[in-house]
Amino acid sequence: MKHQNSSDGDQERSTTGCRGNRGETKPGLDATPFAAIEAILPLVKKPGRYIGGELNSINKSWSKAAVRFCLVFPDLYEIGMSHQGLQILYHILNRDDRFLAQRCYAPDVDFEARLREKDLPIFALESRRPLADFDVLGFTLPYELCYTNILTILDLAGLPLRAADRDQQYPLVIGGGSCCLNPEPVADFFDAVVLGDGEEVIIELGECLLAAKKEHTARDEVLRVLAAIDGVYVPSLFQPLYDGKKRFLGIQPLVKGYETVRRRVIPKLPDPAVLSKPLVPIVKPVHDRLGIEIARGCTRGCRFCQAGMIYRPVRERSVEDILELAEEGITNSGFDELAMLSLSTGDYSCLPEALTSLMNRFADEYVSVSMPSMRVGTLTPEIIAQIKRVRKTGFTVAPEAGTDRMREVINKGITEEDLLATCRDAFGAGWNLIKFYFMIGLPTETEEDVEAIVELAKKARAQAGGQGRVQINVSVACFVPKPHTPFQWHGQLELEEARARLNRLKKILPKKGFKLKWHDADISLLEGVFSRGDRKLCRLIETAWRAGVRLDGWSEHFRLENWQNAADQCGLDLNSYLRARSMDEPLPWDHLDCGVDRSFLEKEWHRALERSYTPDCRNHGCQKCGLCDFATIYPQTLKSCPRPSAMPATRSPTKEELSFRYAVHYSRLGDSRFYGHLELLQLVFRVLRRAGLPVLFSRGYNPSPRVSFSQALPVGMESLVEHFLVDLARPIADTTAMVEALNREFPRTIRVHRIVPAPNQKQSDLEATYRIERSSFPDSSVLSEQELRRRIEKFLAAKECIIERFRKRKRRTLDIRPLVTSISLNKTAIELVLVHPHGRAGVSPFELLEKMLGLTTDQARMLRMMKTDVQAVQEKG
Repeated sequence: MKHQNSSDGDQERSTTGCRGNRGETKPGLDATPFAAIEAILPLVKKPGRYIGGELNSINKSWSKAAVRFCLVFPDLYEIGMSHQGLQILYHILNRDDRFLAQRCYAPDVDFEARLREKDLPIFALESRRPLADFDVLGFTLPYELCYTNILTILDLAGLPLRAADRDQQYPLVIGGGSCCLNPEPVADFFDAVVLGDGEEVIIELGECLLAAKKEHTARDEVLRVLAAIDGVYVPSLFQPLYDGKKRFLGIQPLVKGYETVRRRVIPKLPDPAVLSKPLVPIVKPVHDRLGIEIARGCTRGCRFCQAGMIYRPVRERSVEDILELAEEGITNSGFDELAMLSLSTGDYSCLPEALTSLMNRFADEYVSVSMPSMRVGTLTPEIIAQIKRVRKTGFTVAPEAGTDRMREVINKGITEEDLLATCRDAFGAGWNLIKFYFMIGLPTETEEDVEAIVELAKKARAQAGGQGRVQINVSVACFVPKPHTPFQWHGQLELEEARARLNRLKKILPKKGFKLKWHDADISLLEGVFSRGDRKLCRLIETAWRAGVRLDGWSEHFRLENWQNAADQCGLDLNSYLRARSMDEPLPWDHLDCGVDRSFLEKEWHRALERSYTPDCRNHGCQKCGLCDFATIYPQTLKSCPRPSAMPATRSPTKEELSFRYAVHYSRLGDSRFYGHLELLQLVFRVLRRAGLPVLFSRGYNPSPRVSFSQALPVGMESLVEHFLVDLARPIADTTAMVEALNREFPRTIRVHRIVPAPNQKQSDLEATYRIERSSFPDSSVLSEQELRRRIEKFLAAKECIIERFRKRKRRTLDIRPLVTSISLNKTAIELVLVHPHGRAGVSPFELLEKMLGLTTDQARMLRMMKTDVQAVQEKG
């Protein structure tokens, strides 16, 4: 949002070293003005996804960086901007003068279509350069159903899809993330894949590529050099083997001494300074908050949980570092919520002390603290009391299974009584909604275990003791046996059986006081295929993608039949990937070492069948999983906890009875015209917080800033006359200084002009003036000067002009002629004066011009329009 860094306008290309001279290339954004992209942004949903300029984003000098990375998240902006790992790598690279890192997220289907229609390449947000200009495209692989999005991005970037078809002129394509412990289904698309923690590897990769560019190293040799880095897997140096019936027989290494690749593990979490300036999104992401990683790894040993195996060992961050991250992060972002992130936040050794210190520091500033991964038994009444001091964040528990027997099988380590006690405490603290997470299809599960999910939910609701209206939300997903877990040999429910068990739950869960949500069994099937699949699936993914499959992680796009059709074309049986595997059968991921010994996983599988408990090594000694060397890699937990810090002595209680209202007048130009109204609201709230204004908040369980806004500006329109009203706890001593302070926090496309006291006024109809640039109208062959004047005159001469709208399946009509005060036309612009009724239906200038001039919807959206004046109707004359 702040445009603190601007591109140096450098057009230099990399022409030596590992990339070589690219010669003639498809014209990109360095050759084509960004106007080509701006021309399609008004035509797509949420154009703010594609404009960049987020607060704390970095646009370093292109020419001064020796190696240039574009970090790509293969899902929509709303998902990618919530991802902590990408932000860590982004800041690590940009702190090094030798490197440059920018970002790209997957386009929605409408933006992809517009790019293809105009033959435009996908680009990085910071510099708006084509992805093909970078040295490295670093893809995060967070989720199996993102795989087709990888191909969308590669193709829009102008790269061949398969690594074998990319030569010296193309960027290296490197993957990382949780799915990389079995990347075989996408291995053919990647030059290299990083297994495990990336904080150290990313710099080592950069240094290798820097040397390769200086020495003009051939691409194949570069890959061999990368393979020498601990944790880097080069798929082309391994060959999958199949028999005559195409059954998987194993992976054959092609380079002596490079038979397995072991996951990279960093000894401790990255320096807090790396994340002191978090990226602040423009479009609201799924998790719109400051994330603070308080620990990495979990050793509870839940046997279904891949993350618990592949992120070992536990490495806790000190309370002092957490407080520093919170202080710097909130100050530099303006978020009103911070989340303590960990696989099991409740197991953090100093949770009560850290949480109390955070609440003491931020409660008076209405910053709430959430803990998304609390474990039953760790939610003490003390912690619950702290959470609700500002606003009640969500309350979620994960029993996983309906019976104590099943929880013994999966090594959950909690009992039914533990769950019910947690519910009693939550209801007693004032919560009236609790979310439960369960899985179906776990090993040894019976019909009685499935039905016990409902019985447990009933018992949980009963813990409210009849107090008020309480609800239990029951979320159910099909269990997917993941690689590198004790359950990797277990089979997954086939589709019909999964549907049957879900339908049983739908039938027997009571309607009153309960709500059932379920993860689609069709989606779970595909997750299982890609989780457990081999390299044959590369062809399946490409076939499905070429048939139009996109954004499968979003239910509105996912269709299982598309994948079934693609599988038929490839001669694959999807169900074969869900079957159980024998212990002596080769697995597609056997050559990739997560650090946990196979023998430990086998032992845990047998202990599951025996319902034997394996304790947490952080409290009960080493369980001999094989990961730690106890020299540099070992569990790092806090041995002592500091006393909670006190509330700031300088902070006095706010006197809510005093209120000082101000009107802040500002303009919105350039890229800010692509912000939606809700996006602007969030932007303003955060700017006010960062600027230090004493904003008053509403009362109640979810307090919000007392700020009211002028009429929503249509997306795509600029304005010179916007304002918002804000209630403050004390008067502003120097409004000129405050204007300067706000302008330091707003992006450069939003400028505050003045701040004035604003007495309460009755709302009334408004009359706004708009200037529409003639140059943005359709070509004169479509709408000539004479025809334009004729249509305007016809509208003005008409007694009425009726438009139809459909709201909530009802047809409504509106006469828009009385809303138009005047229209004038000159050589460069049309000036339109339009009434916006208060509390009654009105019309957007875009909608009006579409109707009046006979434009298509796209033509109307393309008009370059600016709001230049606004006044209350009763003030005229």
